[in-house]
Formats: sequence, C-alpha cells, structure tokens
Amino acid sequence: MKKLPKSAVVLSTSLLLSLGFNAGADSKPVHQDLLDKHKPEKISEHVYVIQGPTGYPNKENQGFMNNPGFIVTDKEVAVIDPGSSAAIGRAVLAHIRKVTDKPITQVFTTHVHGDHWLGNQAFKEENPDVKFFAHPTMIEEATNGAAAEWISTMDTMTEKATAGTEAIIPTEVLVNAQEIKVGDLTLKAHIIEGKVHSATDVMYEVVGEKVLFTGDNINNKRIVRMDDGSFVGSIKAAEHALTLDVDKVVPGHGPTGSKNTLTYYRDYLSKVYSSVKEMRNEMEAHEMKPKIAEKLADYKDWQGLDEELGKHISLSVLEAEQEDF
Repeated sequence: MKKLPKSAVVLSTSLLLSLGFNAGADSKPVHQDLLDKHKPEKISEHVYVIQGPTGYPNKENQGFMNNPGFIVTDKEVAVIDPGSSAAIGRAVLAHIRKVTDKPITQVFTTHVHGDHWLGNQAFKEENPDVKFFAHPTMIEEATNGAAAEWISTMDTMTEKATAGTEAIIPTEVLVNAQEIKVGDLTLKAHIIEGKVHSATDVMYEVVGEKVLFTGDNINNKRIVRMDDGSFVGSIKAAEHALTLDVDKVVPGHGPTGSKNTLTYYRDYLSKVYSSVKEMRNEMEAHEMKPKIAEKLADYKDWQGLDEELGKHISLSVLEAEQEDF
C-alpha cells in the first residue's frame, strides 16, 4: 500500500481536530460547544477574537468564559489568553487552523487567573518550541502555587469538565512598554505599576491595528471579582488605555467594543470607589449597597453585578482605609 506523505497525515489530524473529532478513549478532549457556537470574529485586518459567554465557570460551559484572541501575521501566529482548560485551548487551536496553517510561535497571558491561560497546554502540544509570555509576578505566583490552585478551582466549579489540564506556566518575562515582534506586526506590553485587577496584569496593544487586549483590567457587560486587585489601580489602567491609539478594545470578559468601553468600565469603578469614600464615615458597608446601586443603574443588566457589588464595596472600604496611612 502506498504511504501518504507526512504533510497529508498532519493535515488530516488538523482537520479532524477542527471538527472536534474524538477517536477512541485515548483521544484528547476538545470543547465541542466552543467549536460549534463561538466562531472567531475578525476585528481588524490581522486580529481575531472568539467571544466567550459571561457566566461563571460551571459544568454546562465547561469553564469557557473569556475572550481568546489570535493574530495572524505574514509568517506566524500569536495567541492571547487561550482559556481555562486544555480542551478549550484545543478548540481555540482548531478555530485558528480553519483560518491559517502558519506556525503558532507565541502565546501571551494577561494575568494569573486560570480562566485565561490554562489553555496554554494545547499550544505546547502542537509546538514544543512555542514561547509563553507574561508579567514576572504572574510567573512567580503561578510557580508558587497559583497554577495548582486554579486547576483545582476549575475542576471543582465545572464538576471535573476541565480534568486532565496541565499548567504550562509562561517563562518569557515582560516589562512595561516592551515591544515583541510577531512576523510583520508588533505587540506592545502595557504594565501598570502595582495592583490593577491583580498584581500580574499586562495589556497588549497590537500596534498599527488599533486593537487593545485589556485582560480583566477592563470588562464589558460583566462585573468581575476584585479580590486580588485595586480600584485605584484599575482606574489608573483605564486612564492609561484611553491615551493609546486604539479603536477596538477586547475586554477580559464580554463583547469587543470601541474605546468607549474603557470609559464605561472606568466609570463603574470610579462610582463604586468614590461613593465608598464619601459614605464610609457615616455608615457600614452593607448600608451603602442600596445607595450605591442606585448610582449604577446603567450597569443593572451586567452579569455578576448582584454577586460582586457587595464585595466590591467591602474591598473599596479596605482600600480607602489603606489610603489613609
């Protein structure tokens, strides 16, 4: 029997993966719903985004809740935040392979929270030489236990739907304003000193494409946890982003938007924090909530507002107290 050329075998494997095919018990799982219902959107000449759902990780969504992105250049492909599991990462990879067969050489992480980067595994499987970039503190925290904690958290929240995921921790350390070449394009890393959404955040500007990936520094139609972050730092990050020459903003969660997305999320953070500073000497945190909620009528339909607002007020009280010292 005549043997198929090696390239044909690779193409066939890639095609099967792109179709979500699982051949036997030993095959690697692929997130089928992501393949079927969440198609990449081309938001500029070279940039694509797969918009995820905005709910919390659960058994039904199998942990998929962020906005993976990829950039197709003349010679290679870069990926930003490939999601929270190996199966999600493989589905993102399958979508990329429907667009291009160029090598995926670089993967960028916006911050340490595992719903954004545990999909790294799929890209290491395809290309052992791929480079993974992140904030130095992200690498440190992930290495010192955060990676294992996030794998456990995702397994618990999804009732083992993310089982089998291995943490591929980035090794390439970024600094503020660093420019990284990806083929004929450039990514610029924007790092705000101190805490923002966490102490590990990087925003990525696709120079020339006027696209900014913000990670969870900015969100749209989604209120996120701020347990690891700073309201003052997050407002500062939004103000910095507003100075950039961008017109498409890819938030950590929620739909891609215009530059107004930056203003809208900054205003949410500002209203919460300034209100707390005004009220904290007159009432307790739980008494503030209904009054602050009245000021946030524009955000009443945002996913997570009911769950997070009380915690945001309490965290703002603590941060305001720390500002006094």
